[in-house]
Amino acid sequence: MASNNDSIQKTILVALALCLVCSIFVAAAAVGLKPIQNANKDLDRKRNILSAANMLDANTSVDAVFETIETRIVNLQTGAFATQAELDEAGITPATYDQQAAAKDPQLSVALAGSEDPASIKRRAKFAPVYLVKSDTGIDRVILPVHGYGLWSTMYGFIALEDDFDTVIGFGFYDQGETPGLGGEVDNPNWKALWKGKQVYNDQGEAVIQLAKGGVDSSDPQAIHKVDGLSGATLTSRGVTNLVQYWLGKEGFAPFLSTLRSEGAQ
Repeated sequence: MASNNDSIQKTILVALALCLVCSIFVAAAAVGLKPIQNANKDLDRKRNILSAANMLDANTSVDAVFETIETRIVNLQTGAFATQAELDEAGITPATYDQQAAAKDPQLSVALAGSEDPASIKRRAKFAPVYLVKSDTGIDRVILPVHGYGLWSTMYGFIALEDDFDTVIGFGFYDQGETPGLGGEVDNPNWKALWKGKQVYNDQGEAVIQLAKGGVDSSDPQAIHKVDGLSGATLTSRGVTNLVQYWLGKEGFAPFLSTLRSEGAQ
């Protein structure tokens, strides 16, 4: 009997030792791979920003092209670039600022409810990164982060505008969990290409760009503000409309874009 007990105890000890060794190896691998994972995540972010702005170049590295882009932080409450004092107080560094993480921090975000939250994001960060492509004459294009809820998921993407801060250059999501073949068609290059040349604002300065159920009628006077809806994905299409109108509206980037226009985009 004692012999059996010794055997069971030894088996348990060996199993525990094996688990301990394996956990050490897994922890070491996780720590060791963390810098690589962060670098890949940053590279993917840059690639998606460049893709929205139609600036990907097969002959030039992503990092090299991204060096031509200036990253700034906008105070969404004032519609202006955040001052250094504001950045210092919030503990923000433009190159590493994580808007998603900030939206979960009560000190760096505001709660939204009801009609304040058409994009269903629940909380909005007080600061947002913007990406500027400049030339000798000023800002050539601006790339803005947008996000909002579709049918199954929060969709995260970027929209790029020309130097009139109204005409769309490109638009795309880099993270979404919508139904493949239906709402998941937001990843379809053919659909994303439909956004190019569309205008966000009407004559009153309201963000009216939207997805049109059944497709855009070219004879419609408002066709310049409309993109074909996603077939069979009404709720995802509605979510896309809501999030784009929200982020380019008065509670999002509209005050900032208005400031750029009034200042001559210098």
